[in-house]
Amino acid sequence: MNIVLIGYRGAGKTTVGHRLVARLKMKFVDTDDLIEERQGAPISQIVKSQGWDHFRKLEKAIIEEISKEDHLIIASGGGAVLDTDNVMAFRRNGFIIWLRADQQTLLKRMHQDPGTHTRRPTLTGKGTLKEIEEMISVREPFYERASEIQIDTSILDVEAVVERILAIFDDKVNNVRIS
Repeated sequence: MNIVLIGYRGAGKTTVGHRLVARLKMKFVDTDDLIEERQGAPISQIVKSQGWDHFRKLEKAIIEEISKEDHLIIASGGGAVLDTDNVMAFRRNGFIIWLRADQQTLLKRMHQDPGTHTRRPTLTGKGTLKEIEEMISVREPFYERASEIQIDTSILDVEAVVERILAIFDDKVNNVRIS
């Protein structure tokens, strides 16, 4: 079984994912990083030269591929859940956790991450806070439907988030074995 972390940019998917790997001895896969690695270009360049539709096709192929594997911690791109096929692929062998955070926390984290502006293209062309507000209002229902649990990373430190996930995942795995 895989653990799939979904949520908006800056919610903590990569940070929490790396901590989970250390504790669970599973492999970490960030779908955005894998796309960049295979394409030999940052997402911003892929989107600029070939458009969002092309990027989403690459993302869908990656998700279909890695969802067939087992014992992965997967950090999905923020918009991956907009495609029902992606969610279905994640669910086949995964436990989907929505890492959420309030808008001010997301804004602060995005400003602290040097990769935000160099690797991640703007989604709306508007200012960062306005973009966060708009995209979260669009994506929240998708995150809600896709996730089995939600954890607010704006009120917990990374270790507390990891501990909560480990407890929930352990319970999930044990219930699957019993059934």
